[in-house]
Amino acid sequence: MNNWKNLWSTLKRLLNYSTNHQKSIIIAIFMLCFASLDEVTGTMIISYFIDNFLTNQRLSIFIIIILLITFIILQIKSVILRYYQSLKFNKTSIDIVQQLRIDLMNTILRQPIKIFDNKSVGQLISCITNDTEVVKDLFLTVISSVLRSIALIIAMLIAMFLLNYQLACVSLLLFPLVFLVMWLYQYYCTPIVRKLRSYVAKINSFFNETISGMLIIQQFCQQKRFANKLKRASNIHFKLRMLTLKLDGYLLRPLLNLLFSILLCSILLIFSFNKQLISVGVLYAFINYLSRLNEPLIELTSQQSIIQQAIVAGERIFKLMDSPIQQYGLDNKLLNNGNIVIRNLNFSYNNNINILNNINITIPDKYFIALVGHTGSGKSTLANLIMGNYPISKNTIFLDNRSIETLTHKVIHNGILMVQQDPVIMADTIYENLSLGSKIKEHDIWTILKQIKLASLVHSLPNGLFTKLGEYGNSLSAGQRQLLTLARALILHPKILILDEATSNIDYGTELAIAKVINKIRKNLTLIVIAHRLSTIIHADKIVVLRKGSIIECGTHDFLLKKRNYYYKLYKLQKFNKI
Repeated sequence: MNNWKNLWSTLKRLLNYSTNHQKSIIIAIFMLCFASLDEVTGTMIISYFIDNFLTNQRLSIFIIIILLITFIILQIKSVILRYYQSLKFNKTSIDIVQQLRIDLMNTILRQPIKIFDNKSVGQLISCITNDTEVVKDLFLTVISSVLRSIALIIAMLIAMFLLNYQLACVSLLLFPLVFLVMWLYQYYCTPIVRKLRSYVAKINSFFNETISGMLIIQQFCQQKRFANKLKRASNIHFKLRMLTLKLDGYLLRPLLNLLFSILLCSILLIFSFNKQLISVGVLYAFINYLSRLNEPLIELTSQQSIIQQAIVAGERIFKLMDSPIQQYGLDNKLLNNGNIVIRNLNFSYNNNINILNNINITIPDKYFIALVGHTGSGKSTLANLIMGNYPISKNTIFLDNRSIETLTHKVIHNGILMVQQDPVIMADTIYENLSLGSKIKEHDIWTILKQIKLASLVHSLPNGLFTKLGEYGNSLSAGQRQLLTLARALILHPKILILDEATSNIDYGTELAIAKVINKIRKNLTLIVIAHRLSTIIHADKIVVLRKGSIIECGTHDFLLKKRNYYYKLYKLQKFNKI
């Protein structure tokens, strides 16, 4: 019972997307009704001609011509109406799915960062593309087919009752059996379709991982292993797909065809024993209607496969859409300064093991602070919490003397920017990568590019600032991509700038240039630098040393060296290895 409720709830929610297109749908339904009426009336005209003219041999050229013209007009009208209702449904379906994709993408853009830690890119892409495409089939194919079939069935049943209500009542005995077949199909098909959609997402995720890691795959000669892995996943998908086709082939058409054959035989037997009960014209009409009634009923039943796939796809879509979005406060006042206070901060990703333990730091405005420690010490986690990327306990992080959970998304991300270790570059022009849609003067961009020693490279490109970069900025080196992301942050003049290993992929000469830039920009903003290269942070106002999520040392470079503790060992180790 709960399964049926869930299926109906999902289907109802999908159908709610059509509420803004009620006018178009109603017009299309009227077209369907009139087209079905024309089809049914054409058969009744032939039945009337057989009983009143052909069997009595009362042929009249005038009446024959009238009936023939009427029949042709009805068929032409039916074709035209079906053509325009098809256009209506196509346009409506595309508009509905477009809105669904927009809503889904808006939800994904507002998801907490932790969602992307657990979900693969391939699964998200599968949801946006494949699942919404299946939903499009629901509106484009299923709904139009179902409405057409229902309109045709009702019209034919009305015509059958008008011709001979006794035979029409006999024909109605078929419908409970048809509904039983439809229920059986739905019962066995739903779990198979759910597994099928899951494997489609897994295959898409596998493709994404394979293409992204192609360099490693070829470098370690793993082509055969990955090909076999894809083959196994594809075989499972193929078997599940074949199961749905077998259900369609074994359960739907054979059983329904058998039921209609039995009914037709029954009517022929009735006619053979009592010719007065049924005329030849009525017999023709009933055989015609029943043979054509078979088609919409089979179509109705066979559409269940698409309905099941659409419901399962809808479940996946709405599960993502209903997941909690990133929550922010209501304080919309921009940051006046880069003052940061962290009090008694504890944090865990999975509520089991703390990544950060009792962190207490005060960072004055326009201060240069460095976070140092081995991999896994909690440096990047702390930076992400300052960015507001993960929910934290109330009153633990304060920006501009305001608790971070009270600030809006706009305030946080206009006031704080981060340059990450792995730079994100879009397949667009350098100007668009730097401005990100904002109207920034070219002169201001060139000023920043000169500061970070990137101006000569941009000048050398064919179209300068408007040179298009490849996907992920692959036409640039790793160091150049990192410099570009640093320029992107500096152009927007944040109050707080976080550099997460921002000098890890650049050469020593460029590193010295960046160090000069850091010493210059530190006068205008609060600077937090996460660094393994300790040479870049020796002039920091404060160095915070983290180990296993806790602060173990804090002070200036010279002060920490004099203490000869953990930082001293890290610095000497790096200096020795460098030599």
